[in-house]
Amino acid sequence: MKPVRVVGGGLAGSEAAWQIASAGVPVILMEMRPGVATPVHKTDGLAELVCSNSFRSDDAGANAVGVLHQEMRLAGSLIMRSADRHQLPAGSALAVDRDAFSASVGEAILAHPLIEVERAELTALPAADESLVVATGPLTSDALSAAIRTATGEDELAFFDAIAPIVHRDSIDMNVAWFQSRYDKPGPGGDAAAYLNCPLSHETYEAFIDALLAAETADFRDWEKDTPYFEGCLPIEVMASRGRQTLRYGPMKPVGLTNRHRPEEKPYAVVQLRQDNRQGTLFNMVGFQTKMKYGEQVKAFRLIPGLESAEFARLGGIHRNTFLRSPKILDERLRMKGAPHIRFAGQITGCEGYVESAAIGLIAGRFAAAEALGAPLASPPETSAHGALLAHITGRSLVDPDADFQPMNVNFGLFPEIEAPQQREDGSRMKGKERGLARKRALAARALADFAAWLEKNELRQAA
Repeated sequence: MKPVRVVGGGLAGSEAAWQIASAGVPVILMEMRPGVATPVHKTDGLAELVCSNSFRSDDAGANAVGVLHQEMRLAGSLIMRSADRHQLPAGSALAVDRDAFSASVGEAILAHPLIEVERAELTALPAADESLVVATGPLTSDALSAAIRTATGEDELAFFDAIAPIVHRDSIDMNVAWFQSRYDKPGPGGDAAAYLNCPLSHETYEAFIDALLAAETADFRDWEKDTPYFEGCLPIEVMASRGRQTLRYGPMKPVGLTNRHRPEEKPYAVVQLRQDNRQGTLFNMVGFQTKMKYGEQVKAFRLIPGLESAEFARLGGIHRNTFLRSPKILDERLRMKGAPHIRFAGQITGCEGYVESAAIGLIAGRFAAAEALGAPLASPPETSAHGALLAHITGRSLVDPDADFQPMNVNFGLFPEIEAPQQREDGSRMKGKERGLARKRALAARALADFAAWLEKNELRQAA
């Protein structure tokens, strides 16, 4: 059997290769690093996490991301298996030790007898007799980008994705900061105190906002200057520029937290830091992606109580992400219209986030394996998290795909509506938040049941 070629050794490419090989189809996984570097990768490892180390919420009962996690587990996801094995305390989120996670994915890929890893750059798209999955992500090489633009006849779309700073744990003043998750909600590892919290008074908050607004930001290259930001990952100084209270209703919201040192004083705002490595020596500033110059970052972030003497293992940065006009270019099985031997997967398709990228890699891999086995696969139901995300990418859930298509995280807004319970068991009527939670639980339960049924009906493993 001729192998399927997967290009890109990130989360989407690694997952696609794993799904294809697990179905009994040979795979060649191409990764251009270390021969060709990218602006943000630090290693040549497969599935390297270059931004956050968080896979976000792991609540499969009432959160769309958690539902996507669980669907991937049901489908035998390598990415989720590795994430579960190397999770770190992170409240209700699933955060991982980034180095151990990457190493785990790489070891599994290299050990699989049907996967060959080829360290080389793909610079041209293949002829019609070769099945290809392009999972090169937002940092596709210039040569391959040019080949894709030529083949699709479309100009690329792009947005900026910013990276948050990482702080050395021993430089945080624990006489000011304290451990607590919002509302003491436990995470996948059972820890209800997974975040470090730094409280700001009204006065310190205003001084911090002043510093953000006055900070000098990094210059952009000519080809980056007209690139729009992705709304789900705005630099913190851009959020501040939209209104002085914006951050208090975003990453610095003070709700669900009590200052352990001064319980009688309610913080005006709170900065949270999440554990970034298994040793607990590094903490990531949650939601603090930025394009400020390094010196400006240090000055501004040391205004935060508890971080006055902070030492940074990594300061924030920024890079450009590119994605396709997928509703125009891709069909419902992620194949290029007019060249169905070529599929796309991951962030380049217009999904956003580690989990979403890996999930689209999973589906693309299954589509490619099914075709190689001579049994084309139906799309997962749109009631599932995978199906809802796929419907957005391919434009099936958009009123006007040409005008409305933008990168999207998975969320319950993508799911078809459902009739959720309106009454409690005693017959009394539920109120606002309670009804909302009941709706989310109903959507989550339906998604998992429908996805499990789809998997059972579309078994891919080769009988031999």
